[in-house]
Amino acid sequence: MNHEHLQLLVTRVMPYGKYKGRLIADLPGRYLNWFARVGFPPGEIGLLLALMQELDHNGLSSLLDPLRKR
Repeated sequence: MNHEHLQLLVTRVMPYGKYKGRLIADLPGRYLNWFARVGFPPGEIGLLLALMQELDHNGLSSLLDPLRKR
């Protein structure tokens, strides 16, 4: 995990699926957990989804609040 990845969570939108157009940081935990069960997609989007799932699962989503204010 690095600062750039955290910043991408609050700026990058989901490019497809049920939550297309929603910020990665705003995806519901159940959706992130579904990806964790079936497998994250390859590439950067998969990395970001996995990171967000880990933050959400561990109750650390509030760490992104200061980045949202930028």
